[in-house]
Amino acid sequence: MANTIELKQQIAQGEYDAAFAKLYGADAVQEQRKRYTDLIDEFEKKYGTNRPVRLYSAPGRTEIGGNHTDHNNGVVLAGSVDLDMVAVVSPNEENVIRVKSLGFDKIDDVDVTNLVPQPREAEHSASLIRGVAKGIVDAGGKVGGFDCYTTSNVLRGSGLSSSAAFEVCIGAILRGEYNNNDMEKFNQVKIAQIGQFAENVFFGKPCGLMDQTACAVGGVITIDFKDPAHPVVGQTAIDLAKHGFVMCISDTKGSHADLTDDYAAIRREMESVAEQFGKKVLREVDEDEFYKALPKLRKAVGDRAVVRAMHFYNDCRRAAQLCDAVREDDFETFLRLIIEGGHSSFEFNQNAYSIKNPKEQGVPVALALSQRVLNGRGAWRLQGGGFAGTIQAFVPVDLL
Repeated sequence: MANTIELKQQIAQGEYDAAFAKLYGADAVQEQRKRYTDLIDEFEKKYGTNRPVRLYSAPGRTEIGGNHTDHNNGVVLAGSVDLDMVAVVSPNEENVIRVKSLGFDKIDDVDVTNLVPQPREAEHSASLIRGVAKGIVDAGGKVGGFDCYTTSNVLRGSGLSSSAAFEVCIGAILRGEYNNNDMEKFNQVKIAQIGQFAENVFFGKPCGLMDQTACAVGGVITIDFKDPAHPVVGQTAIDLAKHGFVMCISDTKGSHADLTDDYAAIRREMESVAEQFGKKVLREVDEDEFYKALPKLRKAVGDRAVVRAMHFYNDCRRAAQLCDAVREDDFETFLRLIIEGGHSSFEFNQNAYSIKNPKEQGVPVALALSQRVLNGRGAWRLQGGGFAGTIQAFVPVDLL
């Protein structure tokens, strides 16, 4: 473990260049040298010089297929992106985790001798820190205090899972600082599950496991959540450059504030359909049996729950087909499936805008403009939680 001065010297001498090139691309090495060095400078201003420190990072993620399927034990295709949260960390002897984030005045200050949810922290980042620490302890690990300065270009509300990157990074720090970086007990999927636990129980958002798994594992991955305690993760790769395409994430400038109920309703309604069959989640309900029961289901749970269930079945199937298209390098089919999935999210899953605020429809506007620009040449879809935030598009380089 180097101190802050030594670490800055190592970065300046190029000892981290290979890691930077792998994470961000060869053309970003100088930029990342400066980014990391500046962050260490900020750490020194806040916590003092000559402290022993380590570096940690966790990427944002983009969902490629399987929109809102993970929380009902479905199938997804997702990938990490080259935007990430980076942390400079030094352990302390106080059993207090302090996290200062660049650009934010507030410091999260969490006493890890108290790992009970605090109502005042709900929907704030301190709850995620406390929840991750609790998850580590519940899994048989140790926790302790550390002083931490972070920077993140995974924009909040961007649909790239800034919260999951934060959870995964805190989990990685506790694994590294207090559990000898034990990759058996705390492998990447376990860190993801702990992050989901923190978000569900401490933060108060009933998310699935896709975001955290994609951030923790990295690369382009398929995840089958049939057994959420042991999700099956497979890795593949998409060579967009070979086909003359780039993936764009467009910020529609909508706020994710006050949308927790909208997100929760999707999960709740899908599970209400499963309940009619005596099951917990839709993955346990045979699709043919679902369609046979439609008249009864419409009366029992309502039409929106029914069409959201249709979306679940279709998008799980589509996520698997997308993975096949990637493996077979069938780019035309890949683009077609992306568009189909986007339409399913808008029309069936109904998470393009909140019915609480129908005048604000930034996501539909962005999708409509994307269709106008890309029709016949690319693909577009809403991604992630939906209702606000970002959309995803696969764009030919000449239209970039």
